[in-house]
Amino acid sequence: MPVVDENEKNPYLRDPPSDFAPVEELSETAAREQVDRLREAVREHDRRYYVESEPLIADRTYDALFGRLRELEAEFDLDHPDSPTRSVGGEPIEEFETVEHVAPMLSIEGSGDIEDVREFDDRVHRDVGDVRYVCEPKFDGVSMEFVYEDGRLERAVTRGDGREGDDVTANARTIGSVPQQLHGDYPDFLTVRGEVYMPKDAFQAYNRERIERGEDPFANPRNATAGTIRQLDPSVVAERPLAVFYFDVLEASDLADSHRAALERFPDYGLRTNDRVEVVADIEDAIDYRDRLLEARDDLDYEIDGVVIKVDDREAREELGRTARHDRWAFAYKFPARAEVTSIADVAVQVGRTGRLTPVALLEPVDVGGVTVSRASLHNPEEIAEKNVNIGDTVRVQRAGDVIPYVEEVLEKGSEGHYELPDACPVCDSPVERDGPMAFCTGGLGCDAQLRRSIEYYASDDGLDLEGLGEKSVRQLVDAGLLESVADLYALEREDLTELEGWGETSAENLCAEIEASREPPLPDFLSALGIPLVGPTTARELAREFGSFEALREAAEAEPERLEGIDDVGETVAETIHEFFLSEANAAVVDDVLEHVSPQAVAIDEGDELAGLTFVFTGSLEDMTRGEAQDLVETHGANATSSVSGNTDYLVAGENPGATKQDDARDNDVPILDAAEFRRLLEENGIDSE
Repeated sequence: MPVVDENEKNPYLRDPPSDFAPVEELSETAAREQVDRLREAVREHDRRYYVESEPLIADRTYDALFGRLRELEAEFDLDHPDSPTRSVGGEPIEEFETVEHVAPMLSIEGSGDIEDVREFDDRVHRDVGDVRYVCEPKFDGVSMEFVYEDGRLERAVTRGDGREGDDVTANARTIGSVPQQLHGDYPDFLTVRGEVYMPKDAFQAYNRERIERGEDPFANPRNATAGTIRQLDPSVVAERPLAVFYFDVLEASDLADSHRAALERFPDYGLRTNDRVEVVADIEDAIDYRDRLLEARDDLDYEIDGVVIKVDDREAREELGRTARHDRWAFAYKFPARAEVTSIADVAVQVGRTGRLTPVALLEPVDVGGVTVSRASLHNPEEIAEKNVNIGDTVRVQRAGDVIPYVEEVLEKGSEGHYELPDACPVCDSPVERDGPMAFCTGGLGCDAQLRRSIEYYASDDGLDLEGLGEKSVRQLVDAGLLESVADLYALEREDLTELEGWGETSAENLCAEIEASREPPLPDFLSALGIPLVGPTTARELAREFGSFEALREAAEAEPERLEGIDDVGETVAETIHEFFLSEANAAVVDDVLEHVSPQAVAIDEGDELAGLTFVFTGSLEDMTRGEAQDLVETHGANATSSVSGNTDYLVAGENPGATKQDDARDNDVPILDAAEFRRLLEENGIDSE
């Protein structure tokens, strides 16, 4: 039976009121009545918006009705699994349940060869005679089964292996074009097949947001869709722009005689169909349909990789039957892969750890050397101007060293002029400054993008080497609201971590122990971990040896930057960079917050000369000291510690799990390789205490 009849009086359907009586003035009976009407109205507005594309009310009015419904359900404990409010997501789940499909979801036999298409038609005619075909776009998304009982969404299941898949009902409920309750004169039982996808414009906008947040973008809309639908937290799915086209009946208590007739009923039920579906008389018309859709492909707001040609008559389908892998009444006539030439849909600006702005072209996905590419580097403003690249241009894309995609040239202008970098950082809105061909955000560690990357660097091998805190886990902790600064690392507790997906008691305890052990770091490690531009581990050691304490270095960097210029590895440019880092109010605030929890250990600045003239390289881990401590030790006694082996290297010290490259370089250059015990004996022979 229908859920909403427009002839019934529902005050929230047309010209709904914008003011509501206070919740405390409603009786439970009045609240229930209002909730029922609101649910009916919201479902109808969803159908009008997602299926008919003819909304009755403005978005703001819809939001008011939706908000009122949520408020009443919460206040009067009226939650219901069919409620439209389920579209905002529920509680995270531990894992998906595997369930059997109502009917097999088989694959589609296909080819890009026109002769294979005609051979399919010949076989159909041999087996069942003349037929009409229904031609549809072949969507490049995620195929799913949707089961409705008495009009209510019972479950949504991924295709899986075609026989069974994952129950992702909680996630499917968050997709706007998935009705919780069917409309119209629907069958008592209906199972349909649909394609979940991410619209191209929404995909580009979402990728842009990810890049500007410092996250890796998705390769293409299908990957974005697949990754989203398998999220264990439905609220994450609700935030991502997914949609559905429904294109087949798998099982029903009332089956139409033809595929086309079944599709024509879908909109009445509230199931969204694609407007490019056509019925054709013969295979040549189907081939013409494919060619027309290929030409229109770039104008569609969804990815397709071909067309599907289906026998329309249901009896003929039954007679044709199926193989173990595919239905014999359908064939996919595939498009050729896009190769190298594509268009720029948008440009995102990525902010790195040092504040450098890198423009990234967001492309209509294209095949380059067998890899689907959806983004390409534009390098810097000067190169953009030189190539005259802008949004809307048709470009040729190449992969540098078969790895990094880049825009090689503009083939056809679809815009005026070239892309200009923004004057303000897209993340924190701080002014952007140019340095030659480069551009930098001036927000420092007050910029969220720089902050997240700074936390990653702080925990990296070149920082404090906090095992268990990599890019993925930092992103997770930032997204969960547990890290808003580097200093927040020291406020993390085991219980904070174990509540997150993927964290067990052991991993949480290990990370907390790592963080606790980093409260008194060696000064060189701490200086490097701060991520001061142009200051890596080697320069950090030189600064530590010169100033001895963090306070002395900071004071000199702020007031006497010229003192830094004479230090090894520190010239005028590096000195000025260090000076600007410490003068930044945002950086100073972050550093001060960290110092509330961390006490960098001073180093001796009175150097000996026991190892003067020697050069050491370290690889692997030493038993009783970190690599950084070993480097500091030899440098304190007059030696040099470098990161790579050359003919000027005197010793390579190899601890546990050493790098093979450095050992090979040592052998090629006849450099002695010392193990940990031999290194300590060398120190003792020179009167150096290594304890």
